[in-house]
Amino acid sequence: MSDIFEELNEICETDTNMPLSSMTTLRIGGYAKYVVYPDSDIALDGVLRLIKENHLSFKMIGKGSDLLCSDADYDGVIIRLDRHFNKAFFNGESVTIQAGCSSIALAYQAMKNGLSGLEWLSGIPATMGGCIFMNAGAYKSCMADVLEEVFVYRNGKLEWISKEECDFQYRHSIFQEHPEWIIVACRIRLKHGDRKEIEALMNNRKERRISSQPLEFPSCGSVFRNPEGMNSWQLIEGIGYRGKCIGDACVSEKHCNFIVNKGHASAQDYLRLVKEIQQKVKEKYGIDLKTEMEMFNFGEKE
Repeated sequence: MSDIFEELNEICETDTNMPLSSMTTLRIGGYAKYVVYPDSDIALDGVLRLIKENHLSFKMIGKGSDLLCSDADYDGVIIRLDRHFNKAFFNGESVTIQAGCSSIALAYQAMKNGLSGLEWLSGIPATMGGCIFMNAGAYKSCMADVLEEVFVYRNGKLEWISKEECDFQYRHSIFQEHPEWIIVACRIRLKHGDRKEIEALMNNRKERRISSQPLEFPSCGSVFRNPEGMNSWQLIEGIGYRGKCIGDACVSEKHCNFIVNKGHASAQDYLRLVKEIQQKVKEKYGIDLKTEMEMFNFGEKE
């Protein structure tokens, strides 16, 4: 396998045997065999061709803010775009953004340009590629509201696809069904607004996050999707699981829809707690709680 490392390293910066825990906000996960940081479309194409030729598995990871990785090691390639594909280009109300661009940095850059439409994004620690993949949202807004088109690598080609083709729904996009498609960039449209008002709204929401979310511990954000007309945190509190722990995986005392890592939580502990909550909520309320986070590198039995 050292030949693979050398070939990847010829194409772009490559690390080997890197902890997945260092690539997610939850700080959980085994080791990845290879991690690559392509710095151009040509390098990305070269990496993907090499992966295909050698029948390797691969996974795109941005900031890892909505991701639970298993404790097992991953014998494949992690592709990261946030090191080089991280720029945004403003042209009036139209913005073209590379997939590795920080969503928080973009929201503040838009505010400084007097552009409204991304205030909700200012508290989500993600890349724009990840936001599109999950159709990220907050405060009754989401990516689909501002997106116009996505620049995608698929079937060996780079092409723009329309917003309609992305099949956006609540925390869903077509990219979840086609993980082999790579989001390279996107184009969004914002609206001119009063910079001071935009900044004030972002600051207000920042204060609300600090007061209501357990930012002092690693987490992957909200764990469960809200059922129609209900809040997941209320259901979790209703089964008496506020503060419930399995190992170092704990339901937050501050916000019940956050399961935090209080030190050395394993993926197995975390997943056991998730499944216990789902079971208890089902028994008491007859509701199937669905997870919002993405799970990676788990076996079929887990």
